[in-house]
Amino acid sequence: MSDLGVEELMLKPYPAYKDSGVEWLGVVPEHWEIARLKSVAMNVVRQTTERRDDEMYIALEHVEGWTGRIRQADVDVAFESQVKRFQAGDILFGKLRPYLAKVTLPPSDGVCVGEFLVLRPRNASAVAPYMGHLLRSKPVIDAISGSTFGAKMPRADWGFIGAMLITLPPLPEQTAIVRYLDYIDRRIRRYIRAKQKLIKLLEEQKQVIIHEAVTGQIDVRTGKPYPAYKDSGVEWLGQIPEHWKVLPLKRVAWFKSGAGFPTSEQGRPNSEIPFLRVSDMTRPGNERWIEVVDSTVTMQTARRLGAFVFPENAVIFPKVGGALLTNKRRLLRRASCIDNNLMGCVVRHADVQFMFTVLQQLDLGRLAKPGPVPAIGEGDVRGIRVAIPPSAEQTAIVRYLDDATANAEAAIAHARREIELLREYRTRLIADVATGKLDVREAAANLPDEAEEPELLAEEGLLTDENEADETVEDEADLEEVEA
Repeated sequence: MSDLGVEELMLKPYPAYKDSGVEWLGVVPEHWEIARLKSVAMNVVRQTTERRDDEMYIALEHVEGWTGRIRQADVDVAFESQVKRFQAGDILFGKLRPYLAKVTLPPSDGVCVGEFLVLRPRNASAVAPYMGHLLRSKPVIDAISGSTFGAKMPRADWGFIGAMLITLPPLPEQTAIVRYLDYIDRRIRRYIRAKQKLIKLLEEQKQVIIHEAVTGQIDVRTGKPYPAYKDSGVEWLGQIPEHWKVLPLKRVAWFKSGAGFPTSEQGRPNSEIPFLRVSDMTRPGNERWIEVVDSTVTMQTARRLGAFVFPENAVIFPKVGGALLTNKRRLLRRASCIDNNLMGCVVRHADVQFMFTVLQQLDLGRLAKPGPVPAIGEGDVRGIRVAIPPSAEQTAIVRYLDDATANAEAAIAHARREIELLREYRTRLIADVATGKLDVREAAANLPDEAEEPELLAEEGLLTDENEADETVEDEADLEEVEA
């Protein structure tokens, strides 16, 4: 972590500790207080169906996990259901289990979806920025996650969260903690942004090589153009080799959407069939083939729910939400079930690896149906026309691309691993500092003054695997309430 500066390597524990009386919290600095969250913050419920034109609107997907930065704040959005009103200085805490780490401090007044708790400091004993870091720390998130309830969409309850015992350092230390964590976070984000730019350049180089090969702009066997071309009749393909065919995808592959699985049927680790969600596509080790699986289901469960078991070598990709727009594709190493945010492709009359590459070239996001949540159906994909070379050329293209993109793939994997390690480091640092395991007072005092970057960074590649279309807004009070 030397690129971030030396300050984070010089931190030491506090000189004296005491038992917090909270199992998950352990020991805390001797001079820190322990208080119930509801004694320092109130849960404000002020629902509305209206807002001013200049007010921001924040949904769960607008907040980056583990950083609290607002990726996007809509100003032109229509909504029919009730939303919650917040003001600058409040803390928004996502209460759905997949979104518990979505904690942010909005810079101005506005409205948010009902699945945020709107927390407001009661008095001067705690500052909102410190509380934001604490609520985002992994020990707190893990404790709250264990309390969630509900089968379809587990959520946290203010009764439990408000009753939690939290650390309450003296105000000067809260300020020092915020100053230090914000400083390190800025450096981590800058480093991540540089790595993301490198990845983007490498991906663009890869795509140029792949596009030339799968559209026949070069004969990979000779490194030169083919002797004769014809018009494909497809805009993105342009001219293709004269002897290649143009076929709809349904002529070479079969497509089927995944199935809905109740939460109670998920998460079992040792059944015979892997069960995959969108988030599994982003796990380390799953960059091309799905190798790492946490959740499985039984064959009996799959049959009872009418879930299709996709064979090995099938291609899977997101079909709904922001994940659809990322155009990610993965291959199944084992026969698997997939959830209803994914679609599977079983290749029948072509080389699987060649078709995997072709599918990577398709921008399925442009086929998305209009509406608040982008989505595609099986029929949208089946009719897409692609160029299909003879079988021997498909094999040659696959071999050529494996060699031609190997260096770029290795560099991309290395950069992604560095980003992953930085995020893990940030998560651990927030937990250690916000709960008093490390003393940052001296380090914070020696930090240079820096202005916050104005731009909003999109560090996270995907939304979480939960389908935002399934999110619900709880019916609470129509008038402003403060829950004790």
